[in-house]
Amino acid sequence: MALTVVDHPLAQHLLTSLRDRETPPPVFRTLTKRLTFALVLEAVRSFPTVEVEVQGPLERSPGRLLSGELVAVPILRAGLGMLEAVTELFPEVAVGYVGLERDEASLLPQSYYRKMPPLEGKQVLVLDPMLATGGSGAAACAAVKEGRPGHVRFVCVVSAPEGLAKMEEEHPDVPIFTAALDRQLNDHGYILPGLGDFGDRLFGTE
Repeated sequence: MALTVVDHPLAQHLLTSLRDRETPPPVFRTLTKRLTFALVLEAVRSFPTVEVEVQGPLERSPGRLLSGELVAVPILRAGLGMLEAVTELFPEVAVGYVGLERDEASLLPQSYYRKMPPLEGKQVLVLDPMLATGGSGAAACAAVKEGRPGHVRFVCVVSAPEGLAKMEEEHPDVPIFTAALDRQLNDHGYILPGLGDFGDRLFGTE
């Protein structure tokens, strides 16, 4: 499994602001979107391209375009905070949804919703801000793979060693792109130092 920690100074600046407990939900949402731009730009670095020639104002010039169709799959609900950045970068992107919630006793993901566009042969970005236990990420990637995509990449804001181990065990072929590899999980399955409950901070809920 390939792990890429995006350590660009701007990405780390945005992450530090997200970690601040005083950051209010409207600012938190904006920071999430901006950081997702940086993460997704790194995630698509290895996307296949095709060489083309275009007619410019003065003459023709060679160039490259991304080839293949892209699908974004946010894990509900926190993954919605990352989706807008992808749709702005790629207006033609198709979007699927995986609804998972964690059982607070077992810490295992429980599925409550799934809606996918055609995935066969396509490039898929699975979006989830927190790769904690890895249960939700692994379950979402398994759901995506049922559609036989060409390639799957997992994009998260913060990850934990336990989550990486789970993904390595179940999806060693899925590269992970994150802004930070944090220390560990606490007894409740939250990442330390982490960001707290990402969904609550994103939407102002408790």
